[in-house]
Amino acid sequence: MRIALTIAGSDPTGGAGLQADLKTFKSMGVYGLSVPSVLTVQDTGGVFDIYEVPPSFFSAQLDAILKDISPDAIKTGMLYSPEIIRIVAQKIELYSLKNLVIDPVTVSSGGVPLVKGEALETMKDYLFPLARVITPNIYEASLLTGINIDSEEDMKDAAVKLRESGAEVVIITGGHLYRFATDILWDGAEFLTLQSERVGGEYHGTGCVFSSAITACLALRYDVKESAVRAKEFVLSAMKSAVSPGRGMRILNN
Repeated sequence: MRIALTIAGSDPTGGAGLQADLKTFKSMGVYGLSVPSVLTVQDTGGVFDIYEVPPSFFSAQLDAILKDISPDAIKTGMLYSPEIIRIVAQKIELYSLKNLVIDPVTVSSGGVPLVKGEALETMKDYLFPLARVITPNIYEASLLTGINIDSEEDMKDAAVKLRESGAEVVIITGGHLYRFATDILWDGAEFLTLQSERVGGEYHGTGCVFSSAITACLALRYDVKESAVRAKEFVLSAMKSAVSPGRGMRILNN
């Protein structure tokens, strides 16, 4: 049995956050563990409030699960504050965790900020050097690098700059720039362009599902490139069968 852990926000709709991660893990044949970093008030239309889990309680959650179970891969999603990010970094080193995938969540689909203070800089300094893969979208990559991304070449420049922060592999997702949904992978040796057809409509949680699918594949011992290809295919399939339980964005059927 292969095991993956998600450390992320709780989304009551199940479309994003740790709920979406757990569904993805199960669909890919991986047993899922979860530790919530924040609770959110949200529906398919947007995020209305955020409650950060107290750092001492958050730390205790991680210690309890990691003293008992050693995951084969780990994913981080919404990490709201610098203090929470530092705790995650400490635990990863303390428990010698491998196959860390970081989805550097910064803003909701509706434009609500999902980090506070110096969280992004703290993530770059403390977590990126521990990462096997980071999966920012174009907006997040722009924030992290200061590069205005308007083309595939800009995506490549941002990927190169981000990898200098210490991550082994950078995957920048940027489907909305092109007629095809195009992502760029950079491993320090070569670029890999991942393309799939674009699916019309507004969708909730695509970044969460992509990064958790990569995490599941790494837990299953695929290499990073194969994991990225499989994750891309998984997201496309989940988008094509997406559901509309509410009046807002569609939710991937993963």
